[in-house]
Amino acid sequence: MTDSLREHFRKLERLYRAAPINAFYEPELKIAEGAAELSIEIVPKMHHAVGAAHGSVYFKALDDSAFFAANSIETDVFLLTTSFHVHLIRPVSEGRITAYGRLTGRTGRLFFADSRLEDSAGNVIGTGSGTFMRSKLPLDFDRGYA
Repeated sequence: MTDSLREHFRKLERLYRAAPINAFYEPELKIAEGAAELSIEIVPKMHHAVGAAHGSVYFKALDDSAFFAANSIETDVFLLTTSFHVHLIRPVSEGRITAYGRLTGRTGRLFFADSRLEDSAGNVIGTGSGTFMRSKLPLDFDRGYA
């Protein structure tokens, strides 16, 4: 792997950390070539009415990890999520959840990636798969890619 590709991963991680939505979820993201790992600590403010993590937490972890697995190999422009399918398998109410995204294919402007979400004991609690498309938005300093 080249130094420029490693720097691309670090720039994407910094861009992600700076997103305002992440002040709520406080996720941690690590990117590698064709892969991303994202973790979130489940806290009560993320619970739905019956005391488990809301599905939005699952979606965020699954979509973001798959998205960055795909954008890890695209160094010119941002990708956009065009579709994403989530399967909620089991509830979680506390602890750290970790999503593992991986690029599964690419054709033209489209990228395909999936992800699996595990609780702190390693149990699979959700899965997701998505399609991502090249945008016209360049990865540049003005957008936080620095």
